[in-house]
Amino acid sequence: MEPVTSPRAGQPGQDPRIGQLITWLGTLPADLGIDADSLRPASSDASFRRYFRVDAANRTLVVMDAPPDKEDCRPFLHVAGLLKDGGLNVPDILAQDLAQGFLLLSDLGYTTYYNYLQASPSAQDTHRLYLDALRALVKIQQSATTGLDHYDYDRFHAELGLFPEWYVGTHCKFELDEKTRADLETVFATLIEANLAQPTVLVHRDFHSPNLMITEALGAGADFGPNPGVIDFQDAVVGPITYDLASLLTDARTTWDEPQQLDWGIRYWEMARAAGLPVPNDFAEFHQAYEWMGLQRNLRILGVFARLAHRDGKEAYLAHIPRVNGYVRQVAQRYIAFKPLIRLLDKLDQTQITTGYTF
Repeated sequence: MEPVTSPRAGQPGQDPRIGQLITWLGTLPADLGIDADSLRPASSDASFRRYFRVDAANRTLVVMDAPPDKEDCRPFLHVAGLLKDGGLNVPDILAQDLAQGFLLLSDLGYTTYYNYLQASPSAQDTHRLYLDALRALVKIQQSATTGLDHYDYDRFHAELGLFPEWYVGTHCKFELDEKTRADLETVFATLIEANLAQPTVLVHRDFHSPNLMITEALGAGADFGPNPGVIDFQDAVVGPITYDLASLLTDARTTWDEPQQLDWGIRYWEMARAAGLPVPNDFAEFHQAYEWMGLQRNLRILGVFARLAHRDGKEAYLAHIPRVNGYVRQVAQRYIAFKPLIRLLDKLDQTQITTGYTF
C-alpha cells in the first residue's frame, strides 16, 4: 500500500467518484456523526482501490473506494470475517454499498510498520513489533479457509511468468535465448513443485510492513486494539505455510540482513510448533522451505514492480527493485538447482560474480 500525498480528497467535479462517495456518506445513519466535508486521502495501493479518512463522532473512520467495474469488495468482506473470527485485529465493517464499491471501516490508526521503520526506530521496539507480527501470523494460519481459492501449479506458474515478461524483457530489455528460457522453466518447475508440497494454511499474500499497523502505543496502553492491525488482506488464498513468513522476512520495502531473518524465522518456527501448526521438526528443513518460497515470491515481485512502473506509470516501485533483486540472489546463489538463474541475473546486472554453491 502506497501513501497518498494530496492533502484533500479533491473536488467532486474533478473526480466523479468523490461526489458519489460524499453523497453516499450523507445517507449513512446520523449517529455515526460523519463529517463528509472532512474527507481526505489516507492511502492507495497497487490496484484501483483508494482509501480516505473521514471525521466522525469522537473518532476517525476509513472509507474504501473500490470501483465496481475494476474491483470487487466481496473478497475483502469475506476474508475480514475469517480473520476476525481467528482473533486478528482487522477493520470492522460499519457500512457497505457493493453496487457502488464503497465500504466504511473502523480506523486502525495512522502508522504502518513501514512508516515506523523509516523514522530511526529503536532496535528494542522493532523487535517487539515483529514478535507481535509473528504471533499474528500464527493466528492467521490457524484461521478457517472456507471459500478461499487455492494456489495450484497453474497459478504459481502464471505469477512466475511475470518475471521473464516484465522484468527481463520490459525492464532489462533482455531477450532470452531458447536455452536460457528452457533453463528458467526448469527452475520455475523446481520451485513450484517444492512449494506445492508444503502444508497449506490461510495465506495473506502481502504480509509485510505496509500492511501491518501499529495499534498500541510503544511502551504502554492500547490505542486501537491489539498490535498489529492487519489490512489489505482481500487477496488471501489457501497456500504454502511459509509464504507469509517469507513475505515478512524478505520485505520488498525493508532490508533485513540474514542474521535478523534467521532470528525471526527461528522464533516463528518455535511459535508455530507450540501452536501445533504443520512445520518440520528440523529447522534446517524449514529454513530451506521458506527460502525457496521467498525466492518464488520475489521473482514474481520483480515482475509485478516492473509492470507497475512500465505499464501503469507507478515509477516509485522501481526504487525497491534492487532490494528484491538482492533477496533473490541471496537464496539463488545458495543452491545448485538455481545456478541458471544466477547466470541470468549476472547477465541482467552486467556483473561477474564468483559464487560457491551448496546443498
